[in-house]
Amino acid sequence: MVTSDATSGATETADDLDRVAELLAGKRIAVLSGAGLSTDSGIPDYRGAGRVVRKPMTFQEFRADPAKRQRYWAGSHLGYRTFAAAAPNAGHHALAALERAGVVTGIVTQNVDGLHLRAGSRRVVEIHGSTDRALCLTCGQVFARADLATTLDTLNPWIDEPGSVVLQPDGDVEITDVERFVVPACSVCGGVLKPDVVFFGEFVPTEKFAESVSLVADADALLVVGSSLTVNSGVRLVDHAARRKHPVVIVNRGATRSDRRAAVKIDAGTTETLQELADRLVLR
Repeated sequence: MVTSDATSGATETADDLDRVAELLAGKRIAVLSGAGLSTDSGIPDYRGAGRVVRKPMTFQEFRADPAKRQRYWAGSHLGYRTFAAAAPNAGHHALAALERAGVVTGIVTQNVDGLHLRAGSRRVVEIHGSTDRALCLTCGQVFARADLATTLDTLNPWIDEPGSVVLQPDGDVEITDVERFVVPACSVCGGVLKPDVVFFGEFVPTEKFAESVSLVADADALLVVGSSLTVNSGVRLVDHAARRKHPVVIVNRGATRSDRRAAVKIDAGTTETLQELADRLVLR
């Protein structure tokens, strides 16, 4: 495995990019993206350097406790305003350009922000769901999150976004005054509404994981960008690629759980690295 740490200088990073370009030249590349790709769009990650350890609400807590659902929806509603306003960064656009050029065959993303699609990528598997939808846990009806946000504003005219909102990676914010917050029920069956995202303690939908495996299997190489691969679904996709003898390239600040699987690991920011890599792969 070839590595480059953040202090080794631009020359070593450029050399590693050249090696990656040589390794991936002529190959059809599947991409696995994580939260580190969206930090340049103003969306924080869970595990970045200096970040306070945070215990997100689990699916079991959400489903079992109405008070916790009330707290979750109050914070999630405030955070959604900022989350939904985020724009794709140059890294997202570089991946979309690589797909248009026929280099990238598709993206499996652990992110729930929808930024790949907004950047123009077409084949995107949102393995952990998306914040732009909500669904009923009883009847399965899906609702547009923007419409639900309008309903929440109507039901809770007293609530306003705090002057300093601490946004979390899942679109949530920290908020304490939630006793008056009204959470709407499903308009079809009266059931419990939940954002269409995979909570901690919840399984990735079987069909989503199967689609992700198929995307990786159909490619010739796997490029991991902005993920520490802490979540098992990401590690399993890397393992699938490695078992097929597909070269794995990882671009991430800091160590990942699958560094030993990487043919090349670049310890650097995703935005600038993807821009440089796109230039090499498209112009080569």
